[in-house]
Amino acid sequence: MADTYLTGPLQAAHEALNAKFGPFSGWQMPINYADGVVAEHTAVRTAVGVFDVSHLGKTLVRGPGAAEFVNTCLTNDLGRIEPGQAQYTLCCTESGGVVDDLIAYLVGPDEVFCVPNAANNAEVARRLADAAPAGVDVVNQHMDYAVLAVQGPASAATLEAVGLPSEMDYLAFADADWLGKPVRVCRTGYTGEHGYELLPRWSDATQLWDALLTAAGPLGGRAAGLGARDTLRTEMGYPLHGHELTADISPVQAATSWAVGWEKERFWGRDALTAEKAAGPVRRLRGLRALDRGVPRDGMPVLTADGERVGVTTSGTFAPTLKAGIALALLDTAANVKLGTEVTVDVRGRGLRCEVVKPPFVELHTR
Repeated sequence: MADTYLTGPLQAAHEALNAKFGPFSGWQMPINYADGVVAEHTAVRTAVGVFDVSHLGKTLVRGPGAAEFVNTCLTNDLGRIEPGQAQYTLCCTESGGVVDDLIAYLVGPDEVFCVPNAANNAEVARRLADAAPAGVDVVNQHMDYAVLAVQGPASAATLEAVGLPSEMDYLAFADADWLGKPVRVCRTGYTGEHGYELLPRWSDATQLWDALLTAAGPLGGRAAGLGARDTLRTEMGYPLHGHELTADISPVQAATSWAVGWEKERFWGRDALTAEKAAGPVRRLRGLRALDRGVPRDGMPVLTADGERVGVTTSGTFAPTLKAGIALALLDTAANVKLGTEVTVDVRGRGLRCEVVKPPFVELHTR
């Protein structure tokens, strides 16, 4: 029996653009369009790209004290932000592994809207629901809302052209009325460029998608798929769950300790993570930039000049901005591999020389 995959609200629109599809987290997703990943990547870095990421999860937590409850579960400190702001955070196990990384929208003291990754939305919702006190409801709204990401230097102009708000601080959001339809607009994204993520209702997604592409075209913009999304996020060193963050890779190892509210008295995994931070992680995420022609991929051994294995790649790709192969890798801290050191990635039996660097690989423009 053939595998079956979920499809988002824009399936027909992607087909009309001759998208190349592929499976991702149980969904059939557009990987790229006619001109390919590099053209889409370049459009985001130089103009604007419009992504359909409606596969991302959506979970609403509401009821008296909902924000206070969520703050005892997820790693980051919601007390650091105000209503109308969003926050990158993590849902961890008690042993410190990562169930998922997500964006939490603080609507108010009694409402938090969470956007986890597609494959983990149900598990995050389940964990929150199991822990919720009486009066706090956890509602899985995965297919109630679409998510459209508008990313690039011309992203603000694109939103302005369709009549959506664009003047807001990084990770602030606004609930807008667009042609009589509700759309939540947040100044965030996964590319390193100035950008926004829009949450229209599922049924309104096609009309908004068409309007955004019409506005983006004269600005040099285009539709972009998951292929470009991955090259863009890897250039920035942004983690992808299942690669840099897993049940076996903690935030301390994955360089996301900044998303942990260490002063909080309670959150899932606090004791394990605090102990790991104090002792120091046994491995740490670093960047690798290829010095020769070649493209590292995930799961490849990283070796010293003496042939000693000191780590493994977690993601790897060709970076269109740099025109070079790059990777993220977990390196053993005991090996004391310093930044600037030359290592070798075993690319299916062929050694690829790489320099150890600290991500991002390209300049960060988000803020």
